[in-house]
This record gives sequence, C-alpha cells and structure tokens, in this order.
Amino acid sequence: MAVIQTSTGLQGAESRRWHFDIYAILEGPQELYFGHETQVNVNMVETVRIDTGQLDEDGKPIVVEKCYLSPTKRRGVERRALIWAPVADGRLLGDRLGCGIPHTCTQQTCPICRVFGGLITSDVEVGEGVPGGPKRKAMTFIGRLVHGGGVAVQAIEPSEKQRAMHPSVLHKEPGVDPTPTPFKRQYHEPALLYPVSNHAMSVSEGEFGAAAYAFLESLARMGAGNPKGMRVYEAPLLGRAQPLLVFDRYLVPLGKRPIVSPATVETAVAVAGFIEAAVQVGGEVSEKPVVRRQEGDVPVFTRWIGDHALAKLQEYALEFAKVYLV
Repeated sequence: MAVIQTSTGLQGAESRRWHFDIYAILEGPQELYFGHETQVNVNMVETVRIDTGQLDEDGKPIVVEKCYLSPTKRRGVERRALIWAPVADGRLLGDRLGCGIPHTCTQQTCPICRVFGGLITSDVEVGEGVPGGPKRKAMTFIGRLVHGGGVAVQAIEPSEKQRAMHPSVLHKEPGVDPTPTPFKRQYHEPALLYPVSNHAMSVSEGEFGAAAYAFLESLARMGAGNPKGMRVYEAPLLGRAQPLLVFDRYLVPLGKRPIVSPATVETAVAVAGFIEAAVQVGGEVSEKPVVRRQEGDVPVFTRWIGDHALAKLQEYALEFAKVYLV
C-alpha cells in the first residue's frame, strides 16, 4: 500500500511567514538591448503583439507591437545579483555557497535557492572544496518568488542600429590596420516604461531579504551587454514626486493590485491607473504612505507606497547584507 505524503517538505522558518508583493513602473533612461535571437546578422530583442481593444476604420482590431522586458530575463538578472554579491572574505556569495547557474545547490539553507528555487536533474559530483560535496542528489526545490509584467506601455517598436566590435589594440605596427567586426542590433528606445511585479509566497522576513536585495541590486544591471540600467519611474504621488513603487506584506490580499493592462498605450493613463490602485486598500482610498489593517494584534495587511516602499525594501536588503555579506 502506498504511503500518502502530505508534507510540503519545506522546513519551518524562524518566524511567521508572509506573502510579499512588489509593484513598480520601471523606466529605461537610455536605449536597452535584451537579447532574444539572431536573424540575418541582426541581434533581435523580444517583442509582443497586443490587441488594443479598438477597431480601425475598416472595423478590424488594432494590434500594436511592444517591446518586452520578460519576467524570465528579470528573474535571471536578480538571481545573478545574489550569486555575484561580494562577501567579506573576498569571494562572491555563490562561490561561498557552492550555488550558481545552472548548477544550483538546491539546499534549504541557501538564501538564494530557498527563495528562487533550484534543480538538480540527476546525482552529480562536485569539485573539491565546493560546499555540499562530494556528491549532490537529484532534487527539486520549487521557488517561491515569481515575476510578472514587463510589457512596455508605449507602442514604440525597437530600433535597429549598426555597431562594430573594435579590436583592443593600443599599439600597432605601420601598415597594420585591425578591422572592426560590424554587426546590427535592435534596441528598446529610451524612456519606455515597463510595469512589473514580483510576488513572494509564504516566506519569512529573513528569507525575503534576499528578494529585496535582488530587486534593488538588479536595477543597475538590466540589459544585455551595454548600456545597462533602469530606474523606478517617478511621478506625482500623494502630493509630491515619488517613485511609482508599492510594497505589500500580508496574510490577506486587501490592497488593489497596481497592475497596468498591456493594452494601455498612453503614459498618462498607465501612471494614473497605477496610482489609483496603489492608494486603495480594503475598498477605501487612503492618503497615507503606509496603510495597515489588523485583526487583533496581527497586521494582516500592510502597504508601503512611494519613498516609504523604497525605504522598506532597502531595510530588508540591509538585513540580508548584514547576515550574508558584511
């Protein structure tokens, strides 16, 4: 007779577990390349086709092409931000833990795998001196952090530009002329806005610190090759210019989710919709930057908005750094 297994296999946390959400509108302050595929010597970026819900003069649906910052790419950048985080002994965090990509350690004690998940497809041997050795068993560790959004607001197609890889020659003999290697590459245009979201399911505050650190640290590294970097877009929010950033910690999802429809093509409409949802908790509009709902002594829902959301994420990231990096 088969034995029924009802346990999730997840070890108990040191404190209460919560759900966490991050909502933001990101902006590319310069052109950006997010590698997708190569066609006829052109490095392509990823795009999606969106039905705007409107009809043209002939009664046909209006479909637009939009640039796409895929959640999969964001997730990879965030995970690498943790793997490459510097620790006090001069190593990187991934080297100290024996955890990388694609060879994840898949240990519940790993601050990376216990949030992002891990996979070992078959029993493997690891190199001498690598933590978790000499053998690792096949194992699956489901991640509890998921990513969403990423469809640009503006319907601006990527631009194609000529680039060249120039040899790194500082001194050359007369008559020697190293030839640059030309190539073409597509780029997302500057000032595109990307509504995004991260959701962490049933993690402790200590565990969430890795997710907060990864989200903040990844902003400077978004993009393949160069240039890189994004910022949280700022707009008037609760009476002054603030980052369009919302952070929730909860047991019950009482806040309206600031998710922008991918069919939206106007910046003003996207920003207004994000703000309208950000200030609604429990069906009520709040003008406070921090909104709490409690049941007895338990805060079942807390929302931080704008600069307060950024400060709270930085607080979690700092606690992560104190434990693993300092």
